[in-house]
Amino acid sequence: MKQILVLGAGLVARPLVRYLLEEPEFQITVATRTVSKAEALIDNHPRGNALALDVQDADALNSIIAKADIVISLLPWVHHLTVAHLCIELEKNLVTISYVKPEMQALDTQAKEKGLLFLNEIVVDPGIDHMAA
Repeated sequence: MKQILVLGAGLVARPLVRYLLEEPEFQITVATRTVSKAEALIDNHPRGNALALDVQDADALNSIIAKADIVISLLPWVHHLTVAHLCIELEKNLVTISYVKPEMQALDTQAKEKGLLFLNEIVVDPGIDHMAA
């Protein structure tokens, strides 16, 4: 079973999490600062887990990413680079919704050398994703 980690439980997370939970081969973990938001998204689904996570706690972030097959970061853009560096170190695939900043682009070679897939800007603009949520 594929372990999918969703970081963040804001407004755009619900459609994604509910869609992923429909796939029987996925185990979904939603980790966010406010665990009650993650619990509401999971809604007691048997293949869903909700965890409290402070993304500034490097050890906790490292530990949770290490358990995933793919990381989907719905966090504010300022945290994507930290997550990306850990994904490279731990050899995990990464999806984000933010635009590719030069610092993220600079990781392209490292990700490719490790055979990792880093997808950025996976969102519908301008703001249609937020209106849909």
